Amino acid sequence: MNSTFGSWFSKKMYATDELAAETDWIEKTLPGIKHIAIVGLSSNPSKDSHFVGRYLQKHGYKIYPVNPGADSILGVTSYKSLSDLPVKPDVVNVFIRPERVPDVVEQAWKTEAGIIWLQLGTGEHPELKDKTEALGRKLIQSRCIKVDHQFLIRDKLEASRLAR
Repeated sequence: MNSTFGSWFSKKMYATDELAAETDWIEKTLPGIKHIAIVGLSSNPSKDSHFVGRYLQKHGYKIYPVNPGADSILGVTSYKSLSDLPVKPDVVNVFIRPERVPDVVEQAWKTEAGIIWLQLGTGEHPELKDKTEALGRKLIQSRCIKVDHQFLIRDKLEASRLAR
């Protein structure tokens, strides 16, 4: 049975050709992702970033908190900046104020991450999207990676696991 939010989400994420294409791309891409750097991940369990990071961990993703004010978050080492990461992340997931987004996206380009994901509340940045795509990468904005995972692939992955 589809929840009310799930029903709304399905309609909204396929409402335009552009959203439909992006949603289809996300649905195909998320299962292959392994490493996610989370810029602005909070150590405060009541913050959205913390909840999203915990959800991603629970669903098998290796997370790399990027927060200069913390030594560790969710039981893993927290890094001062993206340049300090020990691996090239598949995704740089961003939870910061809109005015700081351009600097973080420029840092993310240097990591060579294939996807830069601007969470809800980080603003719209069409110029950064254009430049990111010119570099051969993807910039997702105004979407939540947890919500997309939950409504696009979680049930499919569970059904696949149970069928084995």
